[in-house]
This record gives sequence, structure tokens and C-alpha cells, in this order.
Amino acid sequence: MISSLVKSVYNTLIHWFSFTWMKPLRGRFFIQIVIIQLSFTFFLTIAMTDTEPTDTPPFDAARLAKAVRQRLQSLQRSGVSSIQTQTGQSVDLHQLQNQLQHIQQHGLPIDESGDSQPSVGQSGPSPIDTIAKPPTTTPAPPNPTSTLTPSPVPEQIPSTSPTAQESEIMPSKKQAELDIVCQEVADCKACVELASTRNKTVFGVGNANARLVFYGEAPGADEDKQGEPFVGRAGKLLNKIIEAMGLTRDEIYILNTIKCRPPGNRNPTPEEQQNCAGFLKRQLEIIQPEYIVCLGAVASHSFLECNTPIGKMRQQFFEKNGIKVLCTFHPAYLLRDPRRKRDVWDDIQFLMKDMGLPIPEKSEGVR
Repeated sequence: MISSLVKSVYNTLIHWFSFTWMKPLRGRFFIQIVIIQLSFTFFLTIAMTDTEPTDTPPFDAARLAKAVRQRLQSLQRSGVSSIQTQTGQSVDLHQLQNQLQHIQQHGLPIDESGDSQPSVGQSGPSPIDTIAKPPTTTPAPPNPTSTLTPSPVPEQIPSTSPTAQESEIMPSKKQAELDIVCQEVADCKACVELASTRNKTVFGVGNANARLVFYGEAPGADEDKQGEPFVGRAGKLLNKIIEAMGLTRDEIYILNTIKCRPPGNRNPTPEEQQNCAGFLKRQLEIIQPEYIVCLGAVASHSFLECNTPIGKMRQQFFEKNGIKVLCTFHPAYLLRDPRRKRDVWDDIQFLMKDMGLPIPEKSEGVR
């Protein structure tokens, strides 16, 4: 038996998906909805199975709840704040996040009858139970005098508009703007030495609607080959930091002070940083993040225009252009001195608390 809580969350999302299917959706926003629907379909398929084969691993409700929460967070950053049910009532995405967080932390509690129940201490049905369940009565025959509002009809799309298939893969406006800047970076030859020795420019990668940006130093050899920041050993460690936060690279944005690899992995010169400053400014104006984490002294000093030792800049927020800036050690430095991993994890938890992200009670931190 599956809990009424999970059923309600699922039905709310399915109803909203059916409603929004009639509207022209775009790119990442459409994909996020499909992923959420498929995730909950899988959730119900597994959880409603009365028996499991002995060679099948147990259903991990916490893991799937975490994955769906991350997708809901992406929708919130895309500008979606609520879900409308068939009855016209609105469900705040924050409420859904809380319900899924409870499942992630405590699993699906089972009562004596075998049915999963709402959260311990909760009186009566959950907010989702009360507004998300679909009507189960058979619709009455059409009545010419009825005053009910008819179901929404798909809008006519002019012949000059993109087809439905084209709309599904159309990039967001922000991403389109970033692509323009990216092409300008690829054509840039302001730094003669860097332009003559690079293989690829390294513009940046991630979610154009990200709340959080990680700001690094300069591309290395692996980044120069692939054209993407933080893909080498330091990048793998950064991935672990991001995962420890309960996020993925698809939900944040990563960039560097300069877009080309300095020969021999030397530090970028002030002139090189200045040549790339305009590109960085435009990237941040498009993304409009709430938080930036400067990784290492070079990134911190360049972005905040200071010379304060990195050790004295930790565990506090600086403000620049309305963005909260946190400074911590670079992942490459952690590879050379693993003892500093504890310090970085402390900085990340300081950030997570301000962002409102749940901090795991038991965590190995940055490994």
C-alpha cells in the first residue's frame, strides 16, 4: 500500500503537468517537468508493489525524494513558485519541498495496517492531501445552462511560430544570451599569448538560472582540451563538494577569472584578468546569482579587488553588486593539503545555512 502523502504529491504534479501540457513550454523548463513526472511514476510503480523479488534491492524512498526535490528547486529557480490543481487551488512548491524533505530524512512511516502515514505529530491530512487529490466522482452530463468554466483550449499557434518539437528544445532566453557572449569569447584575441597557445576557450557551464556560482582561477590542461571548467582532478573534488550540498552541476554555474589557459598553468596576470572582466560582468548580469563562492586567493582577490589573505576572508559574506560572496580554498589546494578539507566543509555549511539548504546530521563532508 502506498501512502496518501505520496499519492497526493504525485497527483498534484500529474494534474499540473496535464494542465501545462496545453501551453507552449520551452527547453529546460519542459524537460524538468517530464523528469519530475517520470520520477514519481517510478516512485509509485516500485512502492505499490506488494512483494519484491529477493534479488531486487529495497526501494530507497529517501534517495528518490532527494532527486525530485532537486528538480523542484530547479523549477523554482526558473521562476515557478506554485502548482495549480484542477480545482484552481494553488500549491506552493515550498510545501512540496517540505513533504519530500520529510520523506528524504525519515522515509515512509508504516502504521499497523501497513499504510504509510503523514509526518509524526501532524494532525489531520497534510496540506497536499487536502488540495491535491483529484475528484473521484463521475462527471455529470453536459448541461447547456451550466455556469462551470470550460477546460482551457490550446491556443492557436501562428504558422510563423516554431513547431512543438522545436519548442521543446528551444534554449531559455538567458542561455541564448550566454551563447552570444560565449561566441564573442571564442573570437577574442585580446591576450596575444593566450590566444596563440590555447586549444579551446573555457567560457563556463551550468544552469543559466542558478542561485549559486562557483568562481575559479583559470583553466588547466584538461579544461583547455575540453572547453569546460573544472573537469580535472580539482574538478572531481569540486563535484564532491557540490554533491555534499545535495546539488548537482546542472543546478549551479561554474566559471573562471579568465577564459584561456595560461601557459604552464601560471597565475593569470592583472592585464589578462582585466581583458576578461567584461565577459565575466556580462555573464553575471545574465545569470543574476544570489551567491558566489570564490575558490582560492586569485579568484577572491580578483573579484573583490583586495589583497587580504584567503585565510582571513573565510566564514563571512562580502557583498558585491547585490551578490553575497563567500571565499574558501581552491580544490587544487586541497589536493596538496588534504587537512584543509575540513575548513572548506565548514565554509560550505556556512553557505548552506544562509541558502536555506538542509545540512545532513551525519556527513563525511569533503572527502
